[in-house]
Parts: sequence; structure tokens; C-alpha cells
Amino acid sequence: MENSVNHEAAAQPAARTSKVAFGGKAGEFFGIWIVNLLLSIVTLGIYSAWAKVRTNQYFYGHTRVDNQPFRYLATPIQILKGRIIAVIIFALFFVLSSLSPMLTLVLALAFLFVSPWLIVQSLKFNLRMTSYRNVRFAFHGEYKGAFKYFVLLPVLSIFTLYLAMPWALKKMDQYLCSNISFGGKKLHVSTDTSTYYIAALVAMAAIFGLMMVFGILTAVVAVIAAFSGEAAESAEGRGIFALLLSGGVFVVYFVGFALSGAVYQSMIRNHLFERTELPGIAKFKSEMKVMPYMWLILSNLLAIILTLGLAYPWTKIRKAAYMASVTTVAVYPQIDSLVDQAQNDSNAFGEEAAGLFDVDVSLA
Repeated sequence: MENSVNHEAAAQPAARTSKVAFGGKAGEFFGIWIVNLLLSIVTLGIYSAWAKVRTNQYFYGHTRVDNQPFRYLATPIQILKGRIIAVIIFALFFVLSSLSPMLTLVLALAFLFVSPWLIVQSLKFNLRMTSYRNVRFAFHGEYKGAFKYFVLLPVLSIFTLYLAMPWALKKMDQYLCSNISFGGKKLHVSTDTSTYYIAALVAMAAIFGLMMVFGILTAVVAVIAAFSGEAAESAEGRGIFALLLSGGVFVVYFVGFALSGAVYQSMIRNHLFERTELPGIAKFKSEMKVMPYMWLILSNLLAIILTLGLAYPWTKIRKAAYMASVTTVAVYPQIDSLVDQAQNDSNAFGEEAAGLFDVDVSLA
């Protein structure tokens, strides 16, 4: 029996394992970004369809796995047509909702039922427009599943005082990943609910810990100020203390937001990649660390604020480079024999409507 197992292991083709490589440069993308921005303003937003395609083509083309780049295949006209229809619907939604509060409630309820369709259409279009080794990705999810996982479960979790939300988030991720295919081969996902609860608890503990430390420091400063004499009792002294307190609250808010997000996203992404594979084609690994990712979030945000948005291209390139550096893919030789599969036609309306109505689903 042992010899048989060893023989099967030896017969299995060896995987080519490598880090995901991202070769984008901040200077290059800044040129693309500033031209996109200026032309979009001059054309009253019409050029934004071309801007989106140029941006996606740049990031996809500079992302490589096994020394092979990704490709973004959508055309600006596809994006523009979908965007025009989405804008018209949004305008109608805005006009009708302004007529009466009751109509606003009806439209909000209608949007609740439409949003799963928008999510599905957005994913189908985006993945169909993504290719690797001339083989396209595909999304096979349907409205029923999207409604269940993105509407029904989150609403029901409210009645559990959000205690069921980590489980609902796990079901969302599983629905998304298990319906993605590459060359006709579907991803296999086997995530644990316990990991989602642990990640949520650790993220909450990080916030509460930070708040406690800030509260203790504030109390210490207040006590020192109380014993510092007349200066602390003056209006100027109280004003300085109030200013420092406000600044401290502001800093704690952003650091807490970054810390909790880094904790949760790192734990979940690492777990999701470890438990997701394309059987016989590829396996994935993520090694995100909390502190480096938190610093990335905070420093990117600070750079954008201090430069009035001009550092946005640099932050986008920086984040893409970091995400690539912590991601490893093991590719098996069978990937070389995959061929593109015929897919149902779709259009960009779902994607653009989803973006316009702020329905966004991101894949790690």
C-alpha cells in the first residue's frame, strides 16, 4: 500500500510555484491617470469608459503568474453603452424618488431585489472580460443564489444581533469563489466558519484595545492637566486640551479602522486562498501580515490627503505590488492544455449599473 501511494505521488506532475509578479510603475500609471482624468472632465465623463479600459489593461497586463500576463478584453464602447443606460436609469430613480417619501421607500425596496441581479451581471461581465493564457474566466452564479447570500442572510443576521454575520460572510465568499471557472474548470472551496468568527472577534478586540489605551492616556493627561495649576484652568489651556483630544479621536478612528480592516482582511484572505484551488490546474497561497497591511492602508490614505489626491496613482500601484508580493500560485502542467470555453453573451450594463448604484463585489 505504501509503495502504491508513493508511486501515485511520484506520478503526479510537479507544480511550478512562484510569487505573483506585478511590474507596474507609479510614474507610468500617473501619466495614464492624469490624462484619463483630464479627458474625462473635458468630455463631461464620456471618456471615462476609455479611461476604465486603459486602467484595467495596464494593471492586468502588468500582473503575471508563471511569467504569463492577464488580459482585460472589454472595449470602451461596451463600457460606454452600459454606462449610458445605467445613468438614464439612475436619473429616473432620482427623479421618481424625489416626488414623494412613499415612492422613495418603494424604490428602495425594489432596489433591494434588483441588487443581486446587478451583482451577478457585474461578475459575469468582469470575469468574461478577463483572460489568462488566452483562456477566459467565467462566473456561473444566478440571481437566486445572489439574493440568498447578499440580501436574505445579511437581513436575517440583524435578528441575531449580527451574531450570524461572520457565517453569512463566509457563505458569500463561498458562493462567489465556487461559481468562478477558468477554461471550464470550477474553483473548489472548503472554508471554515470558525475562521470567520475568530477574524471578526480579533478585529473587534483590536478596536476595543486601541480605544481602551486611548481612554487611559486621555485620563492620564486630564489628571496631569488638573494638577498643573492656573494654566490648565484658563480658557486657552482648555482650548488646547480640547484640540488635542479632538485630534486624538480623529487619529484613533483612522488607526482603529485600518487595524481592524487589516486584521480581518489578512486572516480571511489567507484562509480563503489556502482553502481554494482549481483542481489539477492551480493552488493558491496568501501570506498577508497585519502590521504591513495596516501601514499600507494608513500611509496611502495620508499620502492622498496631503497631496490633495495627486498621490492616488502611487497608492494604487503600491497596493497592487503588495498584494502580488504576498500571493503565491502553484501552476500544474495541465494548465497548458486548457482551451477557451464558449460562454453566454453578456454586456456591460450590469457592471456599470452596479458601480453607479454603489453595488460592489470585490474578489481577493
